[in-house]
Amino acid sequence: MTRTQTTLASLIALSMLTTIAHAEEGWTKMFNGKTLEGWTQKNGTATYHVEDGVIVGKTSKGSPNSFLASTNDYGDFEMEFETKVDDKLNSGVQIRSKTDDKPGEHSVYNTGRVNGPQVEIEASGDAGAEAGYVYGEGTSRGWLTPQDKLVPHKHFKDGDWNHYRIVAEGPRIQTWINGEQVSDLTDEEIFKSHPKGFIGLQVHGIGANEGPYEVRWRNLKIRELGKNGR
Repeated sequence: MTRTQTTLASLIALSMLTTIAHAEEGWTKMFNGKTLEGWTQKNGTATYHVEDGVIVGKTSKGSPNSFLASTNDYGDFEMEFETKVDDKLNSGVQIRSKTDDKPGEHSVYNTGRVNGPQVEIEASGDAGAEAGYVYGEGTSRGWLTPQDKLVPHKHFKDGDWNHYRIVAEGPRIQTWINGEQVSDLTDEEIFKSHPKGFIGLQVHGIGANEGPYEVRWRNLKIRELGKNGR
């Protein structure tokens, strides 16, 4: 290779590194791949542990919903992660969530009941399902996604890793699964009550004669939008 070719190759390599650095600008890794530092459990008795760079949530018989919550709160943000879930387990990711002031009637709510918007994680099955739509966990509203928009789909790949992208700006929450947009929700009411809060990785509650089931997350990253974001 000539000196000119070497110089050109070096410039190309530098350009590629600059492009990568620019693409990652503003992003923060939410999981270091080794420990659950930066996270704390709320509600339930499901277990969470790290295995080969993956957060693994495992059901506990008779437990209500459990959540591994970020110790930081987020308002307007863009988030990406990958997830895989057992076919018989329903799960989700809380955004802008909080706990209420009352422990509740169940002793496992000693931190207060988790409540707020939840982006659904659910295997597609034969008929498709509601993965990526937005549910009002711990609220009186149920689905925040309107009923006429709750159309079952098969963008979620059963038994495989799935890439999620969530953008929350003001009252608007958008979601994508594997590059396909699933939801574009504007909800002034939930934004008024939940403008900011923690991210929570849910392990759904199961009955005493079910499971155990697992849900997994990896490559979690987030960037705040607005004044200090894009």
